[in-house]
Amino acid sequence: MARTVVSTDKAPKPPANIPLSQGVRKGNILQVSGQTAVNPATGKLVEGGVPEQTEQCLRNVIAILEAEGGSLADVLMLRVYLTDVSQFAEMNETYARVVGEPFPARTTVYVGLPAGLLVEIDALAVLG
Repeated sequence: MARTVVSTDKAPKPPANIPLSQGVRKGNILQVSGQTAVNPATGKLVEGGVPEQTEQCLRNVIAILEAEGGSLADVLMLRVYLTDVSQFAEMNETYARVVGEPFPARTTVYVGLPAGLLVEIDALAVLG
């Protein structure tokens, strides 16, 4: 079974110096790479804090899922990378609103991200 690279203009393109794909599909399994809060239309980080960044990260994940005919309903696991434990409640509130029930499995990890980035989110989905 071949591995297929997923790419869409509706999510930010990875920087040229970072060797990764927006997503990779093998059969009906789709792994979406970690998405940051870059607006694909402008190529710039969205303004605001954790709520705005969380929403944009999820919108980027959704765009990649949709490029393969999927949606959040196909997601088994979302991983959230957050830079500050004190911002968990803000992230969680936005996450719940955008993702909606029934919620997929989730892990939240506290990490260091490049300057300005507060959140990164990746996804594992099984399509159709």
